[in-house]
Amino acid sequence: MSIVFFSRLRVAAASVALICAGQFAGAEPQHGIAMYGEPALPPDFVSLPYANADAPKGGRIVTANVGSFDSLNPFIQKGSVHWQLRFFMGESLMGRTLDEPFTLYGVLASGIETGPNREWVEFTLNPEARFSDGSPVTVEDVLWSFETLGTEGHGRYRGFWTKVESLEQTGPDKVRFTFNVADQELALLAGLRPILKKAQWDDVPFTESGLDVIPITSAPYVIDDFEAGRFISFKRNPDYWGADIPFRRGTMNLDEIRLEFFGDETPAFEAFTAGIVNMTREFNVARWESRYDFPRVQSGEVLKSVLPHGRPTGMTGFVMNTRRDLFADWRVRDALLHAFNFDQINDTVTGRAQPRIKSYWSNSPLGMQDGPATGRVAELLAPFADELLPGAIDGYALPESDGTSRNRPGIRVAIDQFEAAGWTIQDGVMKNAEGAPFAFEILLKQGSAEQGAMVDMYVEALTTLGIDATVEVIDNAQYKERTDNYDFDMTYYRRGLSLSPGNEQYFYYGSQNADTPGGRNLMGVKSPAADAMIDAMLSSPTQDDFLAAVRALDRVLMSGRYVIPIYSWNVSRVAYAKELHFPERMPLFGDWPGWEPDVWWWEE
Repeated sequence: MSIVFFSRLRVAAASVALICAGQFAGAEPQHGIAMYGEPALPPDFVSLPYANADAPKGGRIVTANVGSFDSLNPFIQKGSVHWQLRFFMGESLMGRTLDEPFTLYGVLASGIETGPNREWVEFTLNPEARFSDGSPVTVEDVLWSFETLGTEGHGRYRGFWTKVESLEQTGPDKVRFTFNVADQELALLAGLRPILKKAQWDDVPFTESGLDVIPITSAPYVIDDFEAGRFISFKRNPDYWGADIPFRRGTMNLDEIRLEFFGDETPAFEAFTAGIVNMTREFNVARWESRYDFPRVQSGEVLKSVLPHGRPTGMTGFVMNTRRDLFADWRVRDALLHAFNFDQINDTVTGRAQPRIKSYWSNSPLGMQDGPATGRVAELLAPFADELLPGAIDGYALPESDGTSRNRPGIRVAIDQFEAAGWTIQDGVMKNAEGAPFAFEILLKQGSAEQGAMVDMYVEALTTLGIDATVEVIDNAQYKERTDNYDFDMTYYRRGLSLSPGNEQYFYYGSQNADTPGGRNLMGVKSPAADAMIDAMLSSPTQDDFLAAVRALDRVLMSGRYVIPIYSWNVSRVAYAKELHFPERMPLFGDWPGWEPDVWWWEE
């Protein structure tokens, strides 16, 4: 058995300096673009620093995935699509490096220019760019892709399109976006939208495609085979046009990426121990220390690595749907937070080995600081002082239990908060003044064993308050349909956040998208303060303003008490066949989309 723990290659404070240092580039041709300052890599860079430019080609990686799928089109709203498909299929004009908070380098585009205030951005297409069928990627494909995704595609693409004043061809291989708002990030977002082949969809309804039509893209991999709900096999395209461009050199080395699907975690892990699956991640440290000593580990056929990263924790926990009258009162949400005995649950599930998430951007310099808001953060929040909830300005911290299973201090506060919101325990049942009982449903996806264990302990604690909380477990398709339509009371929630938050925050927490079906604002946040903090973040001219805006947004969200946070993963734990390799040099973002399987290779 080999256990490796890489030393951190940089500290988070240095990463923020990369985010925010310097001034925006002017309208001159560039090989890359950074949100702030200049790209770290020079125009003649050979490969990404965390890729092995000499990695051999061949082999395969097979991962186990709990759940199912009924569509192979990750670019539309309809259907249940495995989350990785848009990363394997969605090649774009520029590619995002995992070593800089928000810097892009050319992929389909060989050059990029911007206006002096980034009021427009122009891309020059690489003349060698080809789709997997061998046809060239044209300006017409780019224009069609942006308009179609912006009007008919998945909701994640639509917000950007509303900020485009015009999109036009400015030369044989050039396309220019002009924006209708002042938003420094838009020039970068334009580089990240997937480019599809227009001719494929001339006679095919774009929004109705599922398993019958596989989108043609210019990406390094193509779907070679699949069986609905069972597996998807990606084959490396030997004729991939961009194998030798700097951004791709030393990446996409494996001949096959295979996704196997299972009903729950038990058969998925058994497939790994048997060698059917050859790579897995473990998110539970207690299981990592107890289950990963099976014969293939002992013989050295399977290796284990613990990998650090410098990204924020994001938010993981159980989200309350504030569209429901039951959760509209913040005091009710606060009561439910106090009733959640995190210490007991963490002790049972992980042996208290994993720390609790403290805020949306904890584990990074972007996270809110302890105590009252000061300086620029206080200035940003001041106009909303009358509407902000307790804790936003004066400081907020999550409830702590007394470490016992009864959690008496937390239960007492919960009872007080319920009473303040009009709920009291009557004959052993929590009721309001009209006598209606406090009852709600916790919605979980099939195969969520770990979340189910936590919920069971939580439900037991709620019964001491006279609350009737039931658990509903449904399959993936039903779960997606219900959460897309916000048809739930409480459910499991995971939101990964980066060191470069931007326009996606509108999608996560913006009022405008709170009721849009298929959106990601599951809690239903409609806060003018949150909207204003996102606006400030996107228009920040300086490092101090950017940091203050994110920290202020963190305060608004945490004091909103929308999610009951659980534990964080400040390292990644991966186990894999000994033939699989990855560079020792870890990127800033660590184990994140763009690292595995992108820079892995196979070597006997």
